[in-house]
Amino acid sequence: MYFHDRLKLNGFRRAAQYALAALFVTLALPACSPRQMVIGGLADGLAAQGQAVESDLDLAREASAFYLKLSESLLREQPGHYALAESVAAGFTQYAYAFVAFDADRIEAQDARAAERLRQRAAQLYRRAQRHAIAALEHGDPGFMASLRAAQTAGSVPPKLKPEQVGLAYWAAAAWGGWISLSKDDPDVVADLPLAVRLAQLAWQTDPDWGQGTLTSLMASFEASRPGGQRAQALAWFDQAIAQSAGRSAGAWLGKAEGYALPAGDRSAFEALLKQALAVREVSDSPMTLQNEVMRRRAAWLLDQADDLF
Repeated sequence: MYFHDRLKLNGFRRAAQYALAALFVTLALPACSPRQMVIGGLADGLAAQGQAVESDLDLAREASAFYLKLSESLLREQPGHYALAESVAAGFTQYAYAFVAFDADRIEAQDARAAERLRQRAAQLYRRAQRHAIAALEHGDPGFMASLRAAQTAGSVPPKLKPEQVGLAYWAAAAWGGWISLSKDDPDVVADLPLAVRLAQLAWQTDPDWGQGTLTSLMASFEASRPGGQRAQALAWFDQAIAQSAGRSAGAWLGKAEGYALPAGDRSAFEALLKQALAVREVSDSPMTLQNEVMRRRAAWLLDQADDLF
């Protein structure tokens, strides 16, 4: 790690330590308005930190664990803080995908048992993310999950999402999908796939442009992988996600490669889409900076695996 990266990491750790000390002091105060004001301010700060632009993936990995534990502790004190809940759910989901599940994929050929242990850990991290996001949705709308489940019955009215809840719903659905994909031996978890899909649909109906195509890409991935899914619809959504990001989301290209070209056995399209993902370059201060770096690393690895995949 370069010296300036170490300084950045040390600076983050010091800030986190100060925040943690402040949190401990605050939690010791009586339940009163000043206490809630301090906790609210800390929650706002941590939520904003979770949205900060970061381009160094290794630095993000080192800083993530402490940030997530601290944020999770504070979220228990502020369960209705949508921004913090979204940041925590996003953090656990991204950590599981980028660092744990991906590590499992990379080492599987050398150590299948270690890969399986990592996948089990990733599944639990996805579950944790999903539970935090669902809890926040329930806090704002008691009975939300009951309504979502009831919507499976013909004639039932599905719950409504407010615009400020779309991010929570996205991360709940994305984490749910990741949890399900790594729990194929657990029929109770797999049976919830229609609920995860329905939650993503609610979010998309509320704000189809959320995340510059990120939500649309999730819709496409669900459509491509769910039993009875329509490939033509999945393709349309993958292309819509690419258009919504103006081609600047490596994840949209990667999603189409893995969700559409790979199952179709189309190696030329698969490789072309991965190369498009690798070619994505950042716009200054883009909120997709870290996400794009994660996706480019996976795209490069998948290109190296093409002979084994086809």
